[in-house]
Amino acid sequence: MAHRLLIRRIWRFSAKDIRCLPSSSATIASSSFSTSLQSAATPRLSFLSPSRTHPRTLPHISRRGVSFSVQDHEDFTERVINSELPVLIDFHAQWCGPCKILGPRLEKAIAKQKGRVAMAKVDIDDHTDLAIEYGVSAVPTVIAMRGGNVVDHFVGIKDDDELDSFVSKIIGQ
Repeated sequence: MAHRLLIRRIWRFSAKDIRCLPSSSATIASSSFSTSLQSAATPRLSFLSPSRTHPRTLPHISRRGVSFSVQDHEDFTERVINSELPVLIDFHAQWCGPCKILGPRLEKAIAKQKGRVAMAKVDIDDHTDLAIEYGVSAVPTVIAMRGGNVVDHFVGIKDDDELDSFVSKIIGQ
């Protein structure tokens, strides 16, 4: 178990990061890791040696998500009200069973639109000011906004077909 944890920590460091360490630290790091990886037939090579062809870092796929969680009122203003795309706002709570059912369904309906609509998630326990401002009295409540104006809304759970038609109506299809 400890060996796996050590390998994960080593893997997170790229050879570039090790070379940026002071020379004494880099020497200690490379020599301590290389002793366990030596074989009798091969010359002494460090696991983190730049001459090896191991990938330096794990590939990161930058992918814009279909939904985001609102952090505060400024974030809401910037990402929802000032958005060029139509935005569905999912007012939910951690303790709400129906919210846990609606959330994934709503994300799937939005993902089908391939970037033509965004979804903001607002936890009413963390952001009661936003819930009061938009008149949320029950959860789940979904409000659709376009250009900073409320276009439509619904309260409660809807099935997949109703969600698809709601999202399509919001983007104008």
